[in-house]
Amino acid sequence: MSTVTWITARGLFGRSRFLMLLPLPLILIGLAVLCRALGVDPGQWGPPVLVGLGLAVVLPVVALIVGTGVLGAEIDDGTVVHILTKPLPRWQIVLPKLVVAAGVSAVTVGVPIYVAGVLADSVRLGLALVAASAAGALAYSALFLALSLVTRRPVLLGLVYVLIWEGLLGRFVTGTRVLSIQQWVIALADRMAPTPLLGTTVSVPVAAVLTALVAVGFTVLAIDRLRSFSVAGETS
Repeated sequence: MSTVTWITARGLFGRSRFLMLLPLPLILIGLAVLCRALGVDPGQWGPPVLVGLGLAVVLPVVALIVGTGVLGAEIDDGTVVHILTKPLPRWQIVLPKLVVAAGVSAVTVGVPIYVAGVLADSVRLGLALVAASAAGALAYSALFLALSLVTRRPVLLGLVYVLIWEGLLGRFVTGTRVLSIQQWVIALADRMAPTPLLGTTVSVPVAAVLTALVAVGFTVLAIDRLRSFSVAGETS
């Protein structure tokens, strides 16, 4: 597993797509610092920056880029053959890649969201956002990793979920929020650091249970899907 983890991390950091992770977190920090420097009331800039940008855009987009890349890119360029020919159980391939994807996503999002949370409210809120974002990164990564094994267009389907389901429908159709990872992250963060800057209709128990179910369920799906791959890198 350590070998697969190392190969995955090296491949991820060696690809140009890793550079795509940097602009959004930098924008998040920049906006938070600017608003704080200008003396804008946190009640005015907190929700749109922390939730509207941080949790609704930066977190899912970073997880999408990383989650679909840790295995999907290897399938596209054919290098997955080298992994599939090794006498390893498929779970020993999927789990290290999930750990790398979730870890990189959590760190990439955690640093700017912590800074923004501290500037908007307190250290407690910053830490709560980091912890909740880490849970969300795991759920998103499992979902997007599974999509990379289910379809040839995982990024497109991932964007449909993030932009249409979570973004559009989640804003206007209250009932869809219960199936939104974004709303689960908000609920968890608000429970750890109650603040008027965060708000959701999803309860904490529902958020915690569904986050765990998505993480486990899509990981199992990814393992099962990888078992159907032949050495040629295509489903049999």
